[in-house]
Amino acid sequence: MIRNSLMLVLALSASPALAEKVMETGGILTDSKGMTLYTFDMDKDGMSACYDQCAVNWPPLLADADAKAEGDYGLTKRTDGTMQWTYYNMPLYLWIKDAKPGDTTGDGVKGVWHTAKAKE
Repeated sequence: MIRNSLMLVLALSASPALAEKVMETGGILTDSKGMTLYTFDMDKDGMSACYDQCAVNWPPLLADADAKAEGDYGLTKRTDGTMQWTYYNMPLYLWIKDAKPGDTTGDGVKGVWHTAKAKE
């Protein structure tokens, strides 16, 4: 897979924990496996509003215990004590129905889920 300039920036300047979790593919943020990341309109003030069955369908992009916020990427504490990555203060999620890298089937679900796009 060809990695674009954002991935190179992450790999060179971000903490290893972040570079292993988030990259950009064609302007869309993905996890390290190329699976699309999403944001949720109901999240407010950097805090996740997605728990229980929501978190089953939209797994949060969890951070390792030693992860550190870096640049536009931050961390938010979930109610179970785990940490979740954020981008511009928006928690990041995967979508259970995306089957392969590059799928974006979660974009627009119920009008409140959106692909996480890299800001210029």
